Amino acid sequence: MRTYLDLDLSGKTAVVTGASSGIGRAISEALAEAGANLVLVGRDAARLGETIATVTARGVEAEPVVVELTDDDAPRRIVDAAATRFGGVNILVNCAGIFEPMPFETQPLASFDRQMATNVRVPFALTQAALPYLRPSGAVVNISSIAGYSGFPQSAAYCASKGAVEMMTRALGTELGPMGVRVNCVAPGNIRTPMNAGQFAASREYERSLEEKTPLGRIGETEDIAAVVVYLASPAAKFVNGASWLVDGGWTAQ
Repeated sequence: MRTYLDLDLSGKTAVVTGASSGIGRAISEALAEAGANLVLVGRDAARLGETIATVTARGVEAEPVVVELTDDDAPRRIVDAAATRFGGVNILVNCAGIFEPMPFETQPLASFDRQMATNVRVPFALTQAALPYLRPSGAVVNISSIAGYSGFPQSAAYCASKGAVEMMTRALGTELGPMGVRVNCVAPGNIRTPMNAGQFAASREYERSLEEKTPLGRIGETEDIAAVVVYLASPAAKFVNGASWLVDGGWTAQ
């Protein structure tokens, strides 16, 4: 019988950056549910430990890597950890990112550089480091944003970085596809995470305004993103490459 929706990742090893909380943690849990062993990357050892506990409770193995991703040796350290514990990398999810909103006219170049370094340079370097193991049938999933599609005030640097992730995904899809490595992107809309929980708690009006601007009428949840990442990493998406998947409740369709 033909299998149309093969989401089984048993025997695969997935590296997830930004795994300590929010979308990264949800992605880690979803990949574990699909059977993947995990190398989880973050800066906070305690919070990363919490994610380790949630994924190993699902019956998979997990290796934590506490590192500052923008350090030059971080990609090698992450890939070496995966190779030592599991023999390599089959799936790479570049989820870590930073957002520093502020008026363009007063935003220092240091803020621009930080966002470009974390949001663009890190996934570039980590994909490059993992490539020897990703060949001949690996998958890379980059986490972008609706800010890679639409302009937002006080977010010029962030929008630029996410637009770069979108185009990097397309370019790598064309270059690495012939090697058997699929590269895709997920662009979340407004998602409820620990990072923005304070804003929602402080202003029900703010939350309502986002709901009203979203055709599906709600704020997204982290599992909405995680489900799409599992699909893109799985054999079910074996002919999906160089694509960007908007998961925004219809925000950018307007």
